[in-house]
Amino acid sequence: MNILLHPTYLPSIASFVAIAKADTVTFEVCDNYQKQTYRNRAYIYDANGKLPLTVPVVYSQKNRQLYKDILISEDEAWQELHWKSIQSAYSSSPFFEFYEDDLKPLFTTKHTHLLDFNFKCLEVIYDCLQLPFDYKTTTVFEKEPKGSIDYRLLADNRKETPQEFKSYVQVFDDKHGFMPNLSILDLICNEGPNAMLYLEAQHLQL
Repeated sequence: MNILLHPTYLPSIASFVAIAKADTVTFEVCDNYQKQTYRNRAYIYDANGKLPLTVPVVYSQKNRQLYKDILISEDEAWQELHWKSIQSAYSSSPFFEFYEDDLKPLFTTKHTHLLDFNFKCLEVIYDCLQLPFDYKTTTVFEKEPKGSIDYRLLADNRKETPQEFKSYVQVFDDKHGFMPNLSILDLICNEGPNAMLYLEAQHLQL
């Protein structure tokens, strides 16, 4: 199975369910940037519930901009804030300490372009999941791609279909219950080496 996905920030579990079942993964790099999507946003689970982490970008609504040209704004210390939020959310999870040293450089190394940063996030997450970081990228934008299952809609959190994923133990589920389809970080920190088995057993709702 060949799939087409947007590279997003600390991608959702749904994106990795698709990846886990795919023979070939192609990432869309020729599209126009769309704000308020998973391209620069991820959700984690902290003591207060579902928490958005948003990478600030330099974006003008006057002119369409290609995703690959979008710059990360350095007007605020977002990396420090995101890392502190992740530590607060997952420091007591069973497997955070095993992945902490791999994840931390994402939030201490500067990146200029959002797309490049998202690919670096993907590389680190693939490594945490012990997946080979093998993928293709698009060369042109196709509204209706041929030869691939189009999962690009998974990047749009405004239109996503609720996922009925099997529950697993989360750090704060005694307070707020199970929250499905958060960032893949939630699954990795809570399930560790079992994360891939979990992903392979889930079914996507589109």
